[in-house]
Amino acid sequence: MSNSELIQNTIQFVKEKLADAEGGHDWFHIERVYKNAMLIAQSEEVDHTIVGLGSLLHDIADSKFHNGDESVGPKVAQEWLLDQKANQGIIDHVIQIINNISFKGGNQEQVFRSAELDVVQDADRLDAIGAIGIARTFNYGGFKDMKIYDPAIPPVLDMTKEEYKKSTAPTINHFYEKLLLLKDRMNTETGKRLAQKRHEYMEGFLAQFYREWEGEV
Repeated sequence: MSNSELIQNTIQFVKEKLADAEGGHDWFHIERVYKNAMLIAQSEEVDHTIVGLGSLLHDIADSKFHNGDESVGPKVAQEWLLDQKANQGIIDHVIQIINNISFKGGNQEQVFRSAELDVVQDADRLDAIGAIGIARTFNYGGFKDMKIYDPAIPPVLDMTKEEYKKSTAPTINHFYEKLLLLKDRMNTETGKRLAQKRHEYMEGFLAQFYREWEGEV
C-alpha cells in the first residue's frame, strides 16, 4: 500500500470513528488540524506521511471522553496502523506524537521531540485559538454544563495535570489557563505567525465580553 493510500484510508477511518463525537473534537476538528499541519509542513523538513497520520489520528480517542484514560487513543491508532500494514517506524513515531501532543495543564515535561511532532502540535494548538478556538471552548463548556463566567472563581495558572483534567471551572477561565498561553508555545515559524493573529482575535473577544458583562456600551 502506498503512503497516499494509507492517508486516504485513515481519513475514511477517522470520519467513521468520530461520526458522533462532540462538536469540538469531531471529524471537522481533525480535518482542520490536518490542513493546518500540511500547510505548516510545507516550510519544514519533515516526513509528510508521519505529519499527515499524526494529525489525523491525534484525537482518535481523546481521553476526555474515555474517563481520562490516555492509553485508549494510542491503542486505537496502533491497531488501525497495524491492520493497514504500515511501516513499524511510522507506527512508532505516530504513537509518540499522540502521546506527547496534548497541553495537559502546560506543566508537563515533554519527553519526546521531533520535527513532525512540532508541526502537528502547532496545528492542533492553532485550532484551539482564534475564532474556531472560541467556538470550540464554549461548545465544550456547554457539553460539560460549565458556567460561562463567574467573577468569584479566578483562573488557576499552576494546575497539576490531574487538576487540569478534572477542572470544572467557568469556560472563560480556560482562556487564561490554556488558550492565551499557546501563542508563546508554538514550535514553528509558520505556527507562530498564524498564532499571533488568532491570539489577538481572542484578546479582542475577551475585551468585548467584559464590556458587555459590565453593561457598558
